[in-house]
Amino acid sequence: MSAVPPIRAVVLDMDGLMLDTEPMSQAGWVRTFRERGLAFEPYQFHELIGLNVADARRKMAAWYSPDFPFDEVYSQKLAAVNEIIAEGGIPLKPGLAAFLAAVDALGLKKAVATSTSRTRALYKLNLAGVPGPIEILAGGDEVLHGKPAPDLFLLAAKRLGIPPAECLAFEDSDPGVLAARAAGMRVVIIPDQKRPSAEAASAAWRIIPSLHHAAINLPGWLAGEV
Repeated sequence: MSAVPPIRAVVLDMDGLMLDTEPMSQAGWVRTFRERGLAFEPYQFHELIGLNVADARRKMAAWYSPDFPFDEVYSQKLAAVNEIIAEGGIPLKPGLAAFLAAVDALGLKKAVATSTSRTRALYKLNLAGVPGPIEILAGGDEVLHGKPAPDLFLLAAKRLGIPPAECLAFEDSDPGVLAARAAGMRVVIIPDQKRPSAEAASAAWRIIPSLHHAAINLPGWLAGEV
C-alpha cells in the first residue's frame, strides 16, 4: 500500500468560503434582472456558483439566447454589488481568522484559487480585511478553463511549488470541489448556499460545517488521524 502524501499546503476558494459574498452576489443579480423586467430565480444563482465569467456567459446564452447582452448585464450586476459592498462592506466567513492562524501555526503554505478575476479578488480580499497576507492567488481570468476543470487548482499548486497531491483544498461549490479533485487534491467541503451534489460529495475527502471545524481538525489531519 502506497503512503498517503503529506499535507504541505492549503488551497482556498474565496467567495462563499473565505468571504460571505454569495448573498450580495445573488442580490446583485436579482436587482439587475428586476430592472430589466426579468425574474432571476434561486436555481439560476445556484447554477452560477463557482463559475467564472466566461462560463456564466455561456450559461446565460443557453438560458436565454446566443445574443443575450451578457457583458452589459454583468457590468450592471457588478455595479449593484459594489453598491451593496459600499453600504455594508464584505464580511468574512465565521472561523476564517482562526483557520488561517492554524494554517500559519502549522507551517503550511496557503493559496487562493477563485473563479473571480485576479484584480477583483485582490480588491475584495483587501477590502474585507482578511487576516495575514495571501501571497499566492490564482484568478479566474488567468486560466483557459474555469471550474470544474482543474486549471485553477493546478495553477495554484504550481505557484506554491507543491504537488497537488500534497495540497488540501477547501471549497463550497460543486464546480470547485470537482475541479480540485480533478487536479489531484484532497478536498474539504464547507457548504454555503446549497448542499453539495451527490457527485461532489463522493469526490470530497471531508464534509464539515464551518471553518471553525477546519481549524480544530487541521492538526489531526496533518498527523494522519481520521
